[in-house]
Amino acid sequence: MNNNLKKYRLLFFIVALASISTACSEKTKSETTTMAVKDDSRPNIILFVADDHGLDAIGAYGNPVIKTPNLDKLASEGAKFTNAYCTSASCAASRSVILTGKYGHATGSYGHVHDYHHFSTYDTITSLPVRLEQEGYLTARIGKYHLAPEDVYKFTKVLKANARSTYEMAEACKQVIENEKPFFLYFCTDDPHRAKSTDPGNWRAPNSFGNKPEGYPGIEKVVYDPKDVLVPDFLPDSKETREEIAQYYQSISRIDQGFGKLMQILKESDKANNTVVIYISDNGMAFPGAKTTLYEPGMKLPCIVKDPSIEAKGTTIDAMITWADLTPTILDMAKVDLNSLKTHGKSFKPVLNDSNYTKEDWNEIYASHTFHEITMYYPMRVVREGDYKLIRNIAWGLEYPFASDLWAASTWQEVHRSKKEFFGNKKTKDYLHRPEFELFDLSKDPNELNNLAYSKQYDQVLEKLIVKMKAFQLETKDPWYNSWNYDPALQGSGLNL
Repeated sequence: MNNNLKKYRLLFFIVALASISTACSEKTKSETTTMAVKDDSRPNIILFVADDHGLDAIGAYGNPVIKTPNLDKLASEGAKFTNAYCTSASCAASRSVILTGKYGHATGSYGHVHDYHHFSTYDTITSLPVRLEQEGYLTARIGKYHLAPEDVYKFTKVLKANARSTYEMAEACKQVIENEKPFFLYFCTDDPHRAKSTDPGNWRAPNSFGNKPEGYPGIEKVVYDPKDVLVPDFLPDSKETREEIAQYYQSISRIDQGFGKLMQILKESDKANNTVVIYISDNGMAFPGAKTTLYEPGMKLPCIVKDPSIEAKGTTIDAMITWADLTPTILDMAKVDLNSLKTHGKSFKPVLNDSNYTKEDWNEIYASHTFHEITMYYPMRVVREGDYKLIRNIAWGLEYPFASDLWAASTWQEVHRSKKEFFGNKKTKDYLHRPEFELFDLSKDPNELNNLAYSKQYDQVLEKLIVKMKAFQLETKDPWYNSWNYDPALQGSGLNL
């Protein structure tokens, strides 16, 4: 009898164990299915960042000469922002804002991260790719990185390709696009950034902007005649300028073809209907008067967003946004709780969904630029409210410094060597020597030529914007707030010895 009892107990244990195993298996299966549904309901996201691509050189933004059919198509299928701004017109500093949603002065990302500049983001910052990976996204980057440290800006995958060949870069992204998890792809070109000098022994030689006589695999060369290009008003209309802009255009057409290849791969993967695509640049064109400045050509940039979940197509949006808004917007699109990651920006996803957005909520922006290269100390802070824009040049006693590639540009050297009075529509001396405050009414003066800061008629406007600028600096813990009046509270406690 005892033996039979033992047998019954053993049989009961086996049956019970099998039941528990089956239940666990079903639960796991159910959880997996639930996760799959969650993953499928969240969009893939591609953030395509060009390097030094201004608003001046895209067909969709009104340039009739440049050939950008793929970017134009994106604009026709999505939304085009006409008041989108970087917050720092320098590659590394701008990219830190793009991937954190915080101004560089608040994260230690004051300027370039090359080994001889040493600027680096604080390790306490949680970046966009890290947050998305925590939410189950596959995160991948390809091309220009220009950020530090890597553990702050960590991506699941790092893809390799020639960052001057967007076609090759697109091909390298197939493995990410075809994976089963929702993905965030950070696609960053080296184009149309200036390349090393085309001919170091000839200052008149135009920079190549990465173009090569033999071209790139998969890319059809698009060559522009210098006489046909459009010269922005802030640049001199010279032979040197036109030749450089022609090279700049060619580099952008190469971007466009690679972008088209990426969209083709996306379509062939059957994921186009669940993938948000965003096209931006880090700062304006690499010419003096644009890149490294917080004048409009340096910071007002292309921003094209295609969200398949939004029915409206080919819309133009005049809401003012900045790159500080990109991280919260992308997290919002990925259905992440925005309260879990504090940023200085706000999501503009509601603007995409509603053409009747309240303009008062999108009528103000701020910018903060401190360094480009470490020898380019020239901190500037900007507030724009409505049509009024205030620039404060904190180190206004200094001559405005040049990025090394802009100084060597034949566009600048032609003016410098000839000692010309004007550089574009500004006097050369006024470009190099700036007052502490520059106030412009962009509705009447889009080229920012008439400084209203020292006109009594605009005293109240100036004072109002100064109050806003100070509040912004305090809220974002800007160390350069001390330049108004020394405040020991912002000095910090120093070392605990």
